[in-house]
Amino acid sequence: HLSIRRQRQMCIRDRFCSRYKLMTSKFRFQAVSHSWVALHPQPQGVIYFIGGAFFGTFGPMLFYRHLLRYFFDQGYTLILLPFNFTFNHYREAFFLIGEQYQLLPELVRMAQGKDYEYEVYLNAKKSYWLGHSIGCKYIALLEGFSALPENDKERCQFIQKLLTCTESYDSKTIQAIVAEIKAFREDLLSQSRITRKTIAVYTGKTYGKEADSIFEDLYIKDQPSILLAPVNSGTDSAIKPKIFADLIDSLGLGVKPSPAITRKLIQQNNLFNLLILTRFQSDKIAAETCNWFIDTLGKPPVADRYCSGGGHLRPLGMAIASQVFTFCLDRPWLASITIRNKELEDSVNQHLKILLQRIES
Repeated sequence: HLSIRRQRQMCIRDRFCSRYKLMTSKFRFQAVSHSWVALHPQPQGVIYFIGGAFFGTFGPMLFYRHLLRYFFDQGYTLILLPFNFTFNHYREAFFLIGEQYQLLPELVRMAQGKDYEYEVYLNAKKSYWLGHSIGCKYIALLEGFSALPENDKERCQFIQKLLTCTESYDSKTIQAIVAEIKAFREDLLSQSRITRKTIAVYTGKTYGKEADSIFEDLYIKDQPSILLAPVNSGTDSAIKPKIFADLIDSLGLGVKPSPAITRKLIQQNNLFNLLILTRFQSDKIAAETCNWFIDTLGKPPVADRYCSGGGHLRPLGMAIASQVFTFCLDRPWLASITIRNKELEDSVNQHLKILLQRIES
């Protein structure tokens, strides 16, 4: 009887501690490596967020605060990945996936220090990607790199075929891109090995390429993605008027990879099979990319598409009392939290839940 009573007491204590952690957990970002992390005490998953130009680089935790707070309250640890303004999207994409490996040991250490769960950070099936605008292009590249062959010769042939069947590149430029990607990949492999060793020291466990391990694939593979107003941006997105952008492209100084190569990469490798696509009615910036996904790629299925009111900047917003200030040029600038969630966050979250249930079944 004493044993049963003690078990009951321990069960009640554990329930209380669990609820207390949730009640006292604060939505607070802390700088870790080059990123911002909001650690949830009992995470059901991890959302890696890459925002749009400017807003995603300078203060995403402010500009996207309502969106991020919503998913934190749903039980997710949030990781805001930064990116620099650059025309070399290859380099930046490799930096972002390398940043994930830099973060993992710190996430484990921080969770252990607070007596939080940490296994979720090492489970690839619990990692989800949320992007807005150009951030979606980086997510596409991170997933696209999973198709790169491990063999140097095969990888070289793969890249050559991708570049030559899409645009006219001279052999010197192609070899430069091949060499650059090889160097990026070798750095990433080295970082992955260091990360595994460091985590093994913290946890006393060895993590390899077994199923569901975050190390199973070097890049993103079979991880759900939520794309909000995706933009497959090129040089003309940053340089106006278009005649100047075309000139920069002709000199070989434009955005790499170009939108055409990015589209071909997605098509060749059958990417984005776990995709939720959200577009906005008055958004002209993302219209072309959204239409390409739906009309040309044929993804995602109708059940995983969502169209909301507003323009390209609708995902931005910060709660003030019971209202959300949207930072948008299109009205309304203020909307109640209830209305805002109903129009965007609740719907996206519901689509994510359905997608995850479908994966598990």
